[in-house]
Amino acid sequence: MTTESSGLYEPRCIEVHHQDGVRFAAIIDKDGQKIAGGFREGIVPYEEDENRLHDFYKSAVDLSFRHDHLSTSLGALNYIASRRNKVVLISFPFPISENILLVSAEPGLDIEKLAENVVKIFTDDSFLASD
Repeated sequence: MTTESSGLYEPRCIEVHHQDGVRFAAIIDKDGQKIAGGFREGIVPYEEDENRLHDFYKSAVDLSFRHDHLSTSLGALNYIASRRNKVVLISFPFPISENILLVSAEPGLDIEKLAENVVKIFTDDSFLASD
């Protein structure tokens, strides 16, 4: 993890943590390594095996950057969400940097509302000025 990447992303991950129902928010690089963020304070991960977590991070990155013919006709991928019994998992690709934001949240979460808030957090120029 580079200090520059961590310094840029860490405050934003913390801001995502403040969204209702969020358990985990982290920036994962193209190699599946966490470069900023993590679990919200006081949250116990469901998956405690670090190797399995890394494998999951890597598969989320691979899925988020899988190029398909639909991007031309339907537009760029904004996020991928999956709803499981215990959590909602959402990945937001950052195509320019080849990183993703991976979010885990409580199962009753309004995915669209969270996605809208995440976009605001990561595109707000005033937030950049306060870094």
